[in-house]
Amino acid sequence: MVRKHLREIKESLFDKKRKTISVENEPDYIELEPDAYADRTARIYVKYFVLTDYADIKPILDSIREGYTIAMIRISPLKHKDMLELKRAINKIKNTMDAIDGTVVGVDEEYIVAVPGFVEVVRGESEE
Repeated sequence: MVRKHLREIKESLFDKKRKTISVENEPDYIELEPDAYADRTARIYVKYFVLTDYADIKPILDSIREGYTIAMIRISPLKHKDMLELKRAINKIKNTMDAIDGTVVGVDEEYIVAVPGFVEVVRGESEE
């Protein structure tokens, strides 16, 4: 009975690609092939954006909210045009990143990078 339920769960999760193997005096287990998740790879995108106006943050925020985007944002055009608008845009991006547990990092005076929560940002020099 338990074996039948395990097989049904296994088949629904792994599309009948895996084998159930029994070993004497041992409980049943599922052996996963080395390429078990090869067909289920998540795609993470690095997208480049340019802030020329405050309205340009909408596609950036939409992309970030999807959860699979690392956004490289060039801020220098808006910085040279209107510093107040730049501060508003960066605050909006920071608030969105805080809401999704992401991070915003200034790379230099021309770029900021916004990453989702599962990406770790290491600041400074690495210890290799």
